[in-house]
Formats: sequence, structure tokens, C-alpha cells
Amino acid sequence: MRRHVFGAALILAACAGRASADVVAQIHIPTQSMTVTIDGKVRYVWPISTARRGYATPIGHFRPIRMERVWYSRVYNNAPMPYAIFFHYGFAVHGTNETAALGRPASHGCVRLPTSAARELFELIRQYGPVNSRIVVTG
Repeated sequence: MRRHVFGAALILAACAGRASADVVAQIHIPTQSMTVTIDGKVRYVWPISTARRGYATPIGHFRPIRMERVWYSRVYNNAPMPYAIFFHYGFAVHGTNETAALGRPASHGCVRLPTSAARELFELIRQYGPVNSRIVVTG
């Protein structure tokens, strides 16, 4: 019996350590870049595209509210949004195949990044959990 209690305690301690990790996707609109940190350590820096003239990307601190591996925009002609991480109403961080536009404003408000990067961020947030993840958009 003691062995089972000790084993359960070890599993709980390991899970508690992972749950405390903090994943932050810092989106900086002026430089059109995203920096991803885990527990304050930079893991990735990617070029992005945020809202072009006439549209807006919401600014603030958010948590992921929904994640969809495959999603198509219901508003913009069924445009593909792979690895979509919704963070504010219909706004999401998602992959794009329009990589030539990365590094400059080009979207209707979502945050676009290379699909491989979106997959990486999606998996990180899935691994550490949305409750331990933040999306911070600054202008």
C-alpha cells in the first residue's frame, strides 16, 4: 500500500511541476513578430502578419479559449486557418501558406504565422494547457 501512495505522490509532483509552466506568445504589432517563451526563457521568434489598414488586431492579455487543428473562416470565404488558437471572440493565432506577407500587416485581424510555427505553438499550448498559456498583443 505504501508503495502505491508513494508512486501516486511522485506522479502528482511531476504533473504539478509541468502545470506550473508558463507559455507566453508575445505578439509585437510594430515589428510584426512573435516571441514565444516558456517560464520566461525565449523558445522561438517568428515573423507574423496582423491586421492590415482598415482592420484591427485586438490588443491586450488573453488566454486561449478554443483550439482547432483544422478550421476554415466562416467570415472570409472559407479561408484555411490551420492550427487555430482562438483568443478573443473570432480572433485567432493560426498558420498561413501566404508566407510572402509575413513581416507586414496583411490580415483581417487574426495573427498569421508560418504553418509549421503555428503547429509548434499549438502543440506547446496543448502540452502545457490553455490555463498555463497566455497570448499578449502589444502595439
